Amino acid sequence: MEAIISEAELRSQDRSRDREHDAVLLDVRYQLGGPPGRPQYEAGHIPGAVYVDLDSELAGPPGAAGRHPLPDLDVFAEAMRRAGVSASRPVVVYDGGQGWAAARAWWLLRWTGHPDVRVLDGGLAAWQGPLETTTPTPVPGDFTPVPGALPLLTADDAAALARRGLLLDARAPERYRGEVEPIDPVAGHIPGAVNAPTTGNVAADGRFLPANQLAQRFKALGATEDTEVGVYCGSGVSAAQEVLALAVAGIQAALYVGSWSEWTADPSRPVATGEKP
Repeated sequence: MEAIISEAELRSQDRSRDREHDAVLLDVRYQLGGPPGRPQYEAGHIPGAVYVDLDSELAGPPGAAGRHPLPDLDVFAEAMRRAGVSASRPVVVYDGGQGWAAARAWWLLRWTGHPDVRVLDGGLAAWQGPLETTTPTPVPGDFTPVPGALPLLTADDAAALARRGLLLDARAPERYRGEVEPIDPVAGHIPGAVNAPTTGNVAADGRFLPANQLAQRFKALGATEDTEVGVYCGSGVSAAQEVLALAVAGIQAALYVGSWSEWTADPSRPVATGEKP
């Protein structure tokens, strides 16, 4: 199953909302520190799209498990069913173009067993069709999340994977090196992790690089057919974009949802700095 869908492919589809098998569209615009996504959604969105809030519906309350821990499954299920999500209908997710929030929704749906979820390549910034401001009221879906369809890492799992496989740190290089840390209490990275910023997964227009180029990138970082791969970031959002990029390249990777925000919540966990893993 393809992990992304092009703007042209989505626009060419019949968007009649009364068709039983039309793709459900989710608008997951989100940006760390704002502006809020809902006002942007209300100002204009792809016709038929339903807004989903990352902080309250795709993540649990921040705490020791990180700034964006896994959501309560009942809350997530209710949000998805309200948006019209059913296991029998494909889902297309988009954000403003960064790809982080859309990938988080993609990962959660795939992790909980949805068989057909794709991210709009380039997000709303790539959309060439009309926008609407009316809020749709879709027929409620029947999606029941069953977690475990994709690999998930705990903090201990991530530490072990950094020793035996390939653990990728998807944050900016200066945060990985420990030179700056604008959000979390400690700067640096998980010992053994290799830096692979999400900016390296996309072209200047925000669309993902072709699959063969992504495969070459990850191979250069140490990902081979036999390598066990995991990804983390600051709070498990941008890392989902890297897991998506790896999927486009044909590589399955586990997500450490708690990521650096959970790792540094325990002062006993080791921290590395500098360019080397």
